[in-house]
Amino acid sequence: MSKSRNLVGYGQKDFKIQWPNKAKIAVQFVLNYEEGGENCLLNGDKYSETFLSEIIGAKPVEGRHMNMESIYEYGSRRGFWRIYKNFNDRKIPLTIFGVGLALEKNNDICFAIKEANFEVVSHGYRWIDYQFVQEETEKEHIIKSYEIIKSIFGEYPLGWYTGRTSPNTRRLVLENTNVIYDSDSYSDDLPYWENINNKKHLIIPYTLDNNDMRFATNQGFNSGDQFFQYLKDSFDCLYKEGETNPKMMSIGLHCRLIGRPGRIQSLLKFLDYIQKFNDVWICKRNEIAEHWYNNYK
Repeated sequence: MSKSRNLVGYGQKDFKIQWPNKAKIAVQFVLNYEEGGENCLLNGDKYSETFLSEIIGAKPVEGRHMNMESIYEYGSRRGFWRIYKNFNDRKIPLTIFGVGLALEKNNDICFAIKEANFEVVSHGYRWIDYQFVQEETEKEHIIKSYEIIKSIFGEYPLGWYTGRTSPNTRRLVLENTNVIYDSDSYSDDLPYWENINNKKHLIIPYTLDNNDMRFATNQGFNSGDQFFQYLKDSFDCLYKEGETNPKMMSIGLHCRLIGRPGRIQSLLKFLDYIQKFNDVWICKRNEIAEHWYNNYK
């Protein structure tokens, strides 16, 4: 764990980069696949899940919470396929943040991910909060998730995103895997390097605001129109800045959230909007990492 914080970053001068084909902005879509890896009695947990569902402010239930379980099941049974079809039909690249246990439980989805050539990033072994999990347990989960992805997809993930991290997460990931980047940061609009144990490590920041999780939080989106407008405003700002200093925009999605019929149209409307631009690079996160390693190391 780092004992200091970098509050300066690229600073006033920013950092002038060049994306492939001189794009003004790199746009990256993440689909979080967590369904089946959340807190649940059937997974050996004492309490039910409380996070990111239609039950805003849900309280932990000791034992099974059948409503919560079925809300998560919607993501794997229907939401994933609605999102998958639209991205696949449009041939838009997608990065999957995949929870190891969740991937193990759904062969059909894993096969579809492989066929579509989506990137798979490790999202940890369980979709739980690791803040107070014992270090040895978190280490075991990191190794288990890493091996599960290799077993299912034929290769180890290049990236990592735990999400609900502990202060030990990044160190444990780097000590026990060979990932070339992680996304457990929200601190910039561009990738950046950190020195971890005398080794340069790439951070590709993620987002909690350009994220459909806002449909399931107290301060969030009430309708698809709000989500679309927020994404459009973010894109327009970064695209304008990209005329002189190209930027990156991440969009976070969840099967059980944006996969609902009343929300998916806002995402499709945003896809329609950005696909009209010729100077936008829509890519996977590993492509951003590769570009950074090749040009800015």
